[in-house]
Amino acid sequence: MAISNYPIIQYTLKQFVESCGAILFDLSAHPKTVCLIHHHEKDEWMLVKGRRNCKESRHEAAMREAREETGHSARLYPVAMATRAPPPDEQELMPDEPRLYSNLTEPFLVTMHELSTED
Repeated sequence: MAISNYPIIQYTLKQFVESCGAILFDLSAHPKTVCLIHHHEKDEWMLVKGRRNCKESRHEAAMREAREETGHSARLYPVAMATRAPPPDEQELMPDEPRLYSNLTEPFLVTMHELSTED
């Protein structure tokens, strides 16, 4: 393996929690609306999200969390976005740089929170 020019931190499954969520839009409303969850104890407004279960895809987790936290069924809405991921039919080595793709329903945000250092 080549040595990276950039700092690398690797985490094992015991060291991180993966959450999945969604931004719920009501496209039929005028004006269009976005669904937020109010956390009463913290008095914070947030987007729908929660922990991904074992053997559950990120898409499944996001839709389950939307249903559990809001009572609304949702569907993934494909959008154009830039990503460093190669295309599904990658034929050759792709440079590690963002490329714009249309019709994606991929994760687009990662947030890191420091957890306890205890095992």
